Amino acid sequence: MADFKNMRATTISRADASIDQGLRSYMLSVYNMMTIGLVITAISARIMASLTNNSPTFEQAVYSSPLRFIIMCAPLCAVLFLSFNIQNLSTRTARTLFFIYSGLIGISLSSIFLFYTNTSITQTFFITAASFGSLSLYGYTTKRDLRPLGSFLFISTIGLLIANLISIFFNSSGLQFAISIIGIILFAGLTAYDTQIIKEMYYEGDSGDATGRKIVMGALKLYLDFINMFLFLLHFLNNRD
Repeated sequence: MADFKNMRATTISRADASIDQGLRSYMLSVYNMMTIGLVITAISARIMASLTNNSPTFEQAVYSSPLRFIIMCAPLCAVLFLSFNIQNLSTRTARTLFFIYSGLIGISLSSIFLFYTNTSITQTFFITAASFGSLSLYGYTTKRDLRPLGSFLFISTIGLLIANLISIFFNSSGLQFAISIIGIILFAGLTAYDTQIIKEMYYEGDSGDATGRKIVMGALKLYLDFINMFLFLLHFLNNRD
């Protein structure tokens, strides 16, 4: 009887160790893909900014023509297509679309180099990276169930989007400052929340393409949290040329 209990305890221990090892590999894949996406975004933004700075004709063609609307809308179309069709895509296709989306985001964000100094952008990036890392670690390790925050965070995101649209028409510096603070807090919460949800998705026990698609969607969620937190922090710190 004692031998049976010891054998059962050993089996459970090995199973837990296997789950922990698999979870670490799964989360590492998510973070690695998110990081690659950020690198692609940074490179494409830098290249686009260099082209516009060195060629007034190119800058006018991009920012003073209907092409700017394509640049603005292309990332939205890409992320909507990826989000709504993820279940029908292979892992390779989903991964490729995510990297294309990251490049499109970089192109659309290249204009920040026209308004902010390189020093300001670099400092804000490292502040965002440190904050994101701490918040994601909290979401990964906390025993607290963050799922009840989901509805609140979703509604707050919609409210923030509406407030952003209003600020375009009123051009109020006070309103934009408030939006920046709310945006930072909101995406800080989303970073922890999304990390916990991505972690829990692993325990559903999928394999093959299903796991690959989960990794892509997890990377996409965290990528969006990082980018939005970075942009709100950049505006909040307001280090302009």
